[in-house]
Amino acid sequence: MIYELRIYHAMPGRLPALLLRFQNHTLQIWEKHGIRQAGFWTTLIGESESNLTYLLAWNSMADRQERWSAFLADPEWIAIKTESEKDGQLVQNIRSELLAPTAFSSVQ
Repeated sequence: MIYELRIYHAMPGRLPALLLRFQNHTLQIWEKHGIRQAGFWTTLIGESESNLTYLLAWNSMADRQERWSAFLADPEWIAIKTESEKDGQLVQNIRSELLAPTAFSSVQ
């Protein structure tokens, strides 16, 4: 199992719109493509309170490549992304790290 840590730094004032896009649209499109989330978080205390952090669970790197590419090319996703950003970009930057669990991790 591979986990992907993704941290989205929202544009000033745009975190609520980003959260709504995930809640109302993105997760349903992910489900269609078999993309599995392992949790979502906002920053309570830290360097940036406008961050959305989440984990995705993948069976392999090939699984990630196939499913993520299909999601990014999905016409429904492209339309939702375009519509949700009609008043401006939601995300300033995205950081992504692919993680492998250690032998002693509670998740495998």
